[in-house]
Amino acid sequence: MIKAQNIVKVFSPNIKVLDDVSLEIEYGDFVSIIGASGSGKSTLLSILGGIDRPTSGKVFLDGAEISAMEEKELAKLRRTKIGFVFQFFNLAPYLTVYENIMLPIILDGKQTKAYAEKAEKLMDYLGITAQRDKLPSTLSGGEQQRAAIARGLIFDPKVIFLDEPTGNLDSKTGRETMELLAKINAELGTTIVQVTHSMQNASYGNRIIEIKDGRISGGSPEAAKSAETEKENNEITDGKTEE
Repeated sequence: MIKAQNIVKVFSPNIKVLDDVSLEIEYGDFVSIIGASGSGKSTLLSILGGIDRPTSGKVFLDGAEISAMEEKELAKLRRTKIGFVFQFFNLAPYLTVYENIMLPIILDGKQTKAYAEKAEKLMDYLGITAQRDKLPSTLSGGEQQRAAIARGLIFDPKVIFLDEPTGNLDSKTGRETMELLAKINAELGTTIVQVTHSMQNASYGNRIIEIKDGRISGGSPEAAKSAETEKENNEITDGKTEE
């Protein structure tokens, strides 16, 4: 379980980005953190994932306080127990898809041979086996995103954090990506926490947490129902457009 207690993040004396944020995320959840630009949602994601530290407050993963860990210990935790997928994919440009997927293994000092079969299975599961030996520059946005997701899954992490996972994709590819994430959550049981400004994307989660001015302002079942209705309406509109 992930638990955040009274998180405050201040970037300067006059800029409080997060203000007393507390939440809990259970394993198996698909959580959507939604909010406008500048609301603090991406900062919250970074703190939950151990990329950034709170000014005050605590973050726990399986009862261990990750916000108090030394950087070396925290870096290992990020490599082995947490997966990250970013809006701009962050693939190494001179490495092939397969090599990018294996990069966390190399950085952790493990033998790649032990994870080779896992990488092949992930590429097959995500539909990018044909792109195995290609460089990122030769891939479509959707293929790059799938490679980034495979890299995030290589260590069987307890949770994957995604920052605007469809922000650099067209609407059709973005929808396919969200459907893929829902499939990963349902079939593999991977906990997913995404940040998005799109209510349509948020509706793929089983929980919605709304951030406004650095505070949690919503996250009710009604918000999820509203998001689901918006997603259905958008799907109808997209269908008419494609016709």
